[in-house]
Parts: sequence; structure tokens; C-alpha cells
Amino acid sequence: MGNSFKRKDGFDGEKLISIPQKVLSGYVKKYPALFNIYITHIGYFPKASYHYKERRKGCVDNILIYCLKGKGYFVIDKKKFEVTPNHFMLLPATEHYMRYWADDDDPWTIYWVHFTGDTIEDFNASLNLNIFKGPVPIPFNNKALEIWNNIYQNLEMGYSIENLCNATFCLYNFIATFLFPDKHIVSEQVETTDIITLTILNMKQNIEKKMTVEDMAGQHKLSSSHFSSLFRKATGMPPMDYFIHLKMQKACQFLYANEAKIKTIALDLGYDDPYYFSRVFKKYMGMSPEQYKLNTNIRTQV
Repeated sequence: MGNSFKRKDGFDGEKLISIPQKVLSGYVKKYPALFNIYITHIGYFPKASYHYKERRKGCVDNILIYCLKGKGYFVIDKKKFEVTPNHFMLLPATEHYMRYWADDDDPWTIYWVHFTGDTIEDFNASLNLNIFKGPVPIPFNNKALEIWNNIYQNLEMGYSIENLCNATFCLYNFIATFLFPDKHIVSEQVETTDIITLTILNMKQNIEKKMTVEDMAGQHKLSSSHFSSLFRKATGMPPMDYFIHLKMQKACQFLYANEAKIKTIALDLGYDDPYYFSRVFKKYMGMSPEQYKLNTNIRTQV
């Protein structure tokens, strides 16, 4: 890369904030529980002609780049990637050589965030982040842009604990819109053929019934074992456990509202035996329905 690819004087309409390290380290030391991860730099580069960045020793931060328009390129170690509109890259902190730059003819427009934390390695390992994964396609992520703007506008107002704490909390949501885009579809009109989503909706609509795995699998013309495997893979738990979780969630709502006796709530959730219902509730919630009801009543009076 020649010097012609490097640009030092910014881009028209760019936005860029680098939070002073001294400010960050002070808050992280004083409020470690609030800053497990935190933003170090945040920016927006529109039509970033001649944008070029080389990091010979990698980067101590995670880097998330979302390309909105145009085109750019990434080299990690010796592997090259092309980044096009509605692709993002989430690069975990690394010591590997990297460089990235905008296309000459159609330079990218990017939103980006650098973030780190004392537990960043555990964070990256838990999400199985891989520097060689490459750009990931995603539907237009308007939600992420809204969150990004909220973070940026807050940080523009200064580095108070409230502003930095808000930025950190929003950062989790920002990342989630990229890693789990299907969880952030706002339109209720969107129909889905996803059998897991349909199953969960059916569970909620029939919360008072006694459904079996066979009933759930049969609705999708699948074997019980295959359906259970798909469900567990998508949710992390067997379908019946999930159904019981939803029932207990509903029980908590009934108990919080103080609407009825335990026996009535049990019947409304498909449990003929209130004592069995109480045992299940205690297993999942760590306390009896009576204790839960008492605790919520006390809280609402404060």
C-alpha cells in the first residue's frame, strides 16, 4: 500500500469520539460490575475515500464495523476479505497483523465501535468469536443505527458516569442486533415458518393445557426425537422444560397481580394437583408460590 491510500484529514460528515483512557480506567476501577465491557472509540465514516488503517500488532480492542454502502477490504494475518453493503465484521482482540481500507472507486460508508474490558477474552470465547470468520451478511440493521446514535449523542454530552454507563448498557444491545438479528425484527406483521417460533407461540396460547412432545412434534409432522433435537439446539433446553418455564412465568404474573388462590392458579395452568404445582414452582423459582406472593406484595408496598 502506498501513501496515496492513507488519509489523515478525515472525511466530510465524519463522526469520531475517543474516550480518554484515564477517564475509562477510573470508572472501571471504581465500578467494575458496570463495565465488564466498555466502548473505547466510536465513529462513522461516510464515503471514506482513501480510508486506510494498518495494525501490525493487531488490536487490543474488539472492533465491530458495519458497512452501509460502498465497498472495503480486510486483511487478517494473510487472509483477505471483501466487505460490501449490509455486511458486518466483529473482530475479537488479537495480536495478528491486520489492515483494512476503502475501495478506490466505491469507498465504503461505515459505522464502527471499538470496545474492550478486563474479561474481554472470556467474552469472546463465550461467543466463539473468530478473527478469520470474515464479513457476515445481515438485513438492513436500522435498530443498530438507532442505538449507535443514542450512544454517540450521549458521549457528545461528556463523560459522566451516567453517560458512560448508558453507553455500556447500550453496547450489549448494539452487539445483539448483529449477532441475533432475528430477535430484533420489530414488525409484528412478519410471518415466520420457523417451527421453533411457532411452537413457542402455540405454547403461550395453550398455557393452560397439558401438551406433550408428541403433540408439539405432530403439529409439524416431525418425529418426537427430531423435533426435540431441533428445539434443544435453538433454545438450549428440551421442549417440555421450556413449556414449564412459560407456565412458571405466567404463574409469577398471576401471583404478582394477586388475582387468585394458589389452587386456582394451578388449575389455570393445567395442574390438577396444587401441591404438585407448588413443588414444580419451587424447583424453578427457588421459593414456594406463597413465598413469592408474599415477597411481591411487600415490594409493591414500598
